[in-house]
Amino acid sequence: MGQKVNPIGYRTGVFLGWKSRWYASKKEFGELLVEDQKIRKFVKTRKTTAGRAMYPMISKVEIERTRDEVKVILYSGRARDLSRASGKVLDELQEDLQNLIGRRVAIEVQEVSKPNLVAQLIAEDIGEQLVKRASFRRAMKRSIEQAMEAGAKGIKIQLSGRLGGAEMSRCEKAIEGSIPLSTLRANIDYGFHEAKIAQGHIGIQVWINLGAYSEGKIDGVDAETNKTQKGPKRTYKR
Repeated sequence: MGQKVNPIGYRTGVFLGWKSRWYASKKEFGELLVEDQKIRKFVKTRKTTAGRAMYPMISKVEIERTRDEVKVILYSGRARDLSRASGKVLDELQEDLQNLIGRRVAIEVQEVSKPNLVAQLIAEDIGEQLVKRASFRRAMKRSIEQAMEAGAKGIKIQLSGRLGGAEMSRCEKAIEGSIPLSTLRANIDYGFHEAKIAQGHIGIQVWINLGAYSEGKIDGVDAETNKTQKGPKRTYKR
């Protein structure tokens, strides 16, 4: 049985920053960590009376803490709609979060410019299609085509469960392009989502290769210090 490592956790602290940015003593650390989990779960699982997500297309939630307040940063593919037309929704969310954790909360919304290159949003979109009884192969193919057209270097999608209503669960994969999971410098985005259908839960995993972290950045830093590289850059492929 293969042992897999979360690509985001593998690169956190090396090329990626932490999603929770704050300091605390040993006595308060556990309590604040549980509060962060409650905030993320509340934002991702809250639904309307019709059963739809209250805050759609939220790719990730970052949390920053100070002595006075807790700053919650929402990365959304519909940031403009969420901030303009749904101003009351954000006010209600702020009040609910303050009642949930008992602290002062400030909410900031940032827009995701290319949602077709965000693994979490792609996984949730596939889950919505499966709930609507769409063909899982068609949903996978459509997501792969959209990601490659948006500029991805590679994409891998894996579905696990009772696919197509089968009695026995199985795993289906679809890969296109390059996915160098073992290359630490490769910018790999990862997303996971569970789709609840009549036959059970379908696990959806998405890996997207966005290139290397150093692309387009090394020359600018070297030019400032008058140390432009003479040799060609090393390309990471697999």
